[in-house]
Amino acid sequence: MTGLDRRTFLGAVGAAGLTTVLGSHLANASEQTCGPKGTGAIYVSSYTSSGHGLDVAHRDAATNALAVDRTIPGVSNASWFDISADRKTLYVTNEDENGQISALSLTDPAKPKLLNKKSAKGKHPTHLCVHSSQKYVLAANYSSGSVVVLPILAGGKLGDVVDLAQHKGAERDAHAHQVVNDPTGKWVLSVDLGADSVYVYKLDVATGKLKLNQQLKLPSGAGPRHLAFHGGGKYAYILGELRAEVTIAAWDPATGKLTAGQVVKAVPAGTPGEQYPGEITTSKDGRFVYASVRGSDTIASFGVGEDGKSLKLLNNAPVGGVYPRHLTLDPTESWFYVSSDKSGTLSWLPRDPATGLPGAVAGKLALPQVNSVLFA
Repeated sequence: MTGLDRRTFLGAVGAAGLTTVLGSHLANASEQTCGPKGTGAIYVSSYTSSGHGLDVAHRDAATNALAVDRTIPGVSNASWFDISADRKTLYVTNEDENGQISALSLTDPAKPKLLNKKSAKGKHPTHLCVHSSQKYVLAANYSSGSVVVLPILAGGKLGDVVDLAQHKGAERDAHAHQVVNDPTGKWVLSVDLGADSVYVYKLDVATGKLKLNQQLKLPSGAGPRHLAFHGGGKYAYILGELRAEVTIAAWDPATGKLTAGQVVKAVPAGTPGEQYPGEITTSKDGRFVYASVRGSDTIASFGVGEDGKSLKLLNNAPVGGVYPRHLTLDPTESWFYVSSDKSGTLSWLPRDPATGLPGAVAGKLALPQVNSVLFA
């Protein structure tokens, strides 16, 4: 990992109004992806200096433990994935100084084959999403603070960037951390940590051009990292990184507008030390929201009320690793899988289907600089 690490960056920008600090290899994004799942394959991303990058893994049916089968060559500093609707192509961010996006054929899901790479026209692309039209891949460049649109060509290959939307921070440089579709597919949302904002765009599917519809500005120094939509599609949960909190925003898909509402802490009052949340996701039944919290190194579990309008912190469960960057639920939502990059561990915890709460850590896999897990 090169450049300024996350801990140094956060120490520099934790207080509003400090001078701009750039990060490198800092970001990973939310479980909110655009493509469907169902290939049966499991993919794990890591930074290349660990010797991995993009790994294919399998799960033991008896223990639910993950194990790496193979590393796919030629995919550097993999930090996020999405898959096409036909499940034939995997797209991966290469979070490098000269960022690229890789397209891989899933003709054999157990052995992805690199199709091509295209420039992301920015530094350290950290998140991507296949647009619901299946015509474009959208990517967020963390260090450059921009969102780009790449066309999907015949056979799943990527074309050159056709549009770039540049964010601008007020007190810190913009750092685009995530880009996703809303549940209707009509709107594109990008969360920017440096600009303390969520940007809402309209994508012209015919041309690939983005048009800004709204910039929801959160309080100075909030540092929003990722968002996830409630299953009902009326609310978005915006996870802060520089403040350990979740902002609930009402979502109007007719106008493409967010309205900020309740703010809920991600750790109990009096929790010692600095806390930097990493990932947010929701349960399929819409009853629970989960966030990883770096510092306390826990999964924060929230109960959902009022059909998505309100959240209540229920529990903070240890993940068995240091600095949990990413968490995901398996397709049955019976298990959590948590990537803790500073300890280099991928851990798994059972989920109680009645209470929604994580149990004790059941096992761990040593994997240096691990980023995220995708059940494809």
